[in-house]
Amino acid sequence: MQLSPLQSRLVATVAASCLLVLLYLTLSSPHFALAAELDNGVATPATHLPILDDVTILQDRDDQEKVAVEEGGENDAAEAFRRRAVAYEPYFGLFDRGIVGRAPAGVTGLANNVPQQLNLDPSTTQVYVFEKIQMFGRREAPASRIELRDELGSERETGQDGELDDERASLLPRQSSKTVFISANTCMQPQLKPDKTAMDPPQLTMYVSNTSKNQSPGPKADPSQQTFQVFQEGAVMLNMTASDDIFIGISAPNISMDFTGIWNFELAVSIDSWYHSYNNDIASDLIWVDSDASAALLITHNLTQSTDPAVSDELMSKQPYVMFAQNDKDKSINGVRFSYCGLQNYAQIAATKNGKFTNMVLTGMTKRGQGNLPKQEFYFMGLNSSSNYQGILAKSGTNGTAGSGIIGGGGHIVSRATQFNTKSVGGNCEIIFNLTFCNQTAYAVPSNPSKFTNVTNLAQFYDNLASSAYDNFKKVLAQIPCEAPSTERYSLARNCTDCDVAYKNWLCSVTIPRCEDFSVNHPWLQPRAMGQPFPDGTQLDAAAVQPYANFKDQAAYNNSRNPAIDAGVAPGPYKEVLPCDDLCYNLVQSCPASMGFSCPMPGSPGFNTSYGRRDNELDRDGDVTCNYPGAAHFISDARRTSMPWGLFFGMSGVVALALL
Repeated sequence: MQLSPLQSRLVATVAASCLLVLLYLTLSSPHFALAAELDNGVATPATHLPILDDVTILQDRDDQEKVAVEEGGENDAAEAFRRRAVAYEPYFGLFDRGIVGRAPAGVTGLANNVPQQLNLDPSTTQVYVFEKIQMFGRREAPASRIELRDELGSERETGQDGELDDERASLLPRQSSKTVFISANTCMQPQLKPDKTAMDPPQLTMYVSNTSKNQSPGPKADPSQQTFQVFQEGAVMLNMTASDDIFIGISAPNISMDFTGIWNFELAVSIDSWYHSYNNDIASDLIWVDSDASAALLITHNLTQSTDPAVSDELMSKQPYVMFAQNDKDKSINGVRFSYCGLQNYAQIAATKNGKFTNMVLTGMTKRGQGNLPKQEFYFMGLNSSSNYQGILAKSGTNGTAGSGIIGGGGHIVSRATQFNTKSVGGNCEIIFNLTFCNQTAYAVPSNPSKFTNVTNLAQFYDNLASSAYDNFKKVLAQIPCEAPSTERYSLARNCTDCDVAYKNWLCSVTIPRCEDFSVNHPWLQPRAMGQPFPDGTQLDAAAVQPYANFKDQAAYNNSRNPAIDAGVAPGPYKEVLPCDDLCYNLVQSCPASMGFSCPMPGSPGFNTSYGRRDNELDRDGDVTCNYPGAAHFISDARRTSMPWGLFFGMSGVVALALL
């Protein structure tokens, strides 16, 4: 077909244009902004990609890298990593790498209050990163328009001195700093081989770097670019102020041929507070009350000083503490005494939700003792006789709540151990507590396993003994004009309520003796029932009786304080922690003189076999030198700066034994 002149010019023009385009493509080979390169070389429009969904893209690239390693070896993997770096790590003026980037290869990312647990072989190091996005979160873009591609140095961006102008500066990330709490616990550690001499397992070490120049802190990194801290008894705590990524290395030492196994640890970082914590610098909140041959009773200090009933009721409704118990001869917790998860795994008795031998522990709330305020108590059973134990108190998290994502969720404050011991095997002392009438009584009392097969019946016997004597007292007190006008009352300082309280405190202390093994030789103890047989039919040998030969004919040595004990219990020989003399003095001061109460004075006949005295010199090691409601071992150093327990009940007192 013959073209017209006009058509011929059009064809020539189109052909020339195509040649020019082809020449341009050949010489410049440009990369267009709206295309994504796939592994097969096919370009796909960018509109097919999820906008700003770099997490999905990065995951796809991770999968490609794995395939490359499996199919093509390390060279292909390196090429895949290069493509990923080129394609998905651009720099944007507004967003720094902490927002659009990710942890370096081989480094595990940490989230706020979310622990990471890992096994660790000897002579290896595991590295983690706590990125600054976890400290500050994603920033919201300013309301004004954002320029992403302004070139630095333009007249609009900088002033004459080269500094960024206010508008540009407002678009850049603002750096600040936060306190970061880093903590870790050893949950499992190498064990000593059975045929080796006892020694503690070596501890892990934590290395911390706050500079991008050292993204793999550890024993081989530059010491000037990191700090380190060795675990103490399976725990480590370190806090620092940071404004950039924090890199953390947990390093395991080499172990000798004496040990076998690996470590398991739990690491957590928090911007709120410690996820795990311990305190070995202050005395434990745990108090040893008393023990017998197979059981021990321990109690916490007051959980509050508030007398508000609402506060008290709230505390009594939950149990904030857990406890671990360990025989000193068992070294299994050596190296993890400050680690919550370590104690759960290695302690002989773990009074926790999923702990070992929890059936050997009874725990509950009580107001018994100082101030009538909430406390938590622990009653351990099935212990070995004549043994020394450690009791370790801990919280299972903030407000009793533990777990990932919770502040303090890894075990809030593992405390320094409280020492306690058990009485000798075949002894005739047994702990009673939670009595109905003598509700402040909680300690070991004279017992006889052949007559009282369970502790409940024994407690009931003593409680009924005191309660029946109290009934007679109430009849006498009813004759006193307690409601009379102040000018007609027996005292302007005390009233009938004071008398009632003082009598009950004295009565329970003298009716229910506090018992110690006869073999214990503390000078404040009073031997009782020396001439009677033990529950198993045996009697004291001559060597045990010889120190008391001069008193063998005295009733105070050959009988119990109360004849009902010898008749109803028949415990045999024991030693008594005598009631404190101030209980008697308080009774005399609180009740009407017409009741006829009187107290022996120190040095007078009968005083030394009837009452003991609070002696700070004797009591400095935590021993109970005389008995009073709420008395306990190891009351802590605070006892000397606080009000003596005797003053809580009054001044002092002892009542006429005839009223029994």
